[in-house]
Amino acid sequence: MRIAFLVAPEGVEQIELTEPWQAVTDQGHEPVLVSTEPRQIQAFNHLDKADVFPVGLVVREASPETFDGLVLPGGVANPDLLRTDEDAVSFVRDFFDLGRPVAAICHAPWTLVEADVLSGRTLTSWPSLRTDIGNAGGIWVDEQVRVCDHGPNTLVTSRKPDDLKAFCTTFVTEFAKARKDV
Repeated sequence: MRIAFLVAPEGVEQIELTEPWQAVTDQGHEPVLVSTEPRQIQAFNHLDKADVFPVGLVVREASPETFDGLVLPGGVANPDLLRTDEDAVSFVRDFFDLGRPVAAICHAPWTLVEADVLSGRTLTSWPSLRTDIGNAGGIWVDEQVRVCDHGPNTLVTSRKPDDLKAFCTTFVTEFAKARKDV
């Protein structure tokens, strides 16, 4: 499987990028870092700068049809920047239109709110997104990991870095199931 990881040029929570990336790699799949700008992205450990990572594709040049799934890592600034970029929002929406699985952790559902894909879906996130998710027609729950099968695609969500083990295990399993259904 080829999995897109969509992140802004800065602000992604490093562990929410690296642990899911490793989970995809460990299963023998291909993770691809997609961003709104070329070259590299700056990750953070909460508010402190962490490592930089090379960008594989710029979102305006990426085609969701070439991916089997999408992972949206969190961090506060990351999804806030993504939701203001029309190409990034369209990229996310296209995964839902294509019926491809999506996984989002922590603050990442802000991008899903902007893409207007939450109506009728039950999901979890960092607690401060509860009202935004509700206003977008979603149903927020406080759970370690939530799988929502709604329509043709699966959405896997988690609340925070402490949930990463369950998040990674669940989204890798769900993405594999979705691939077999194709």
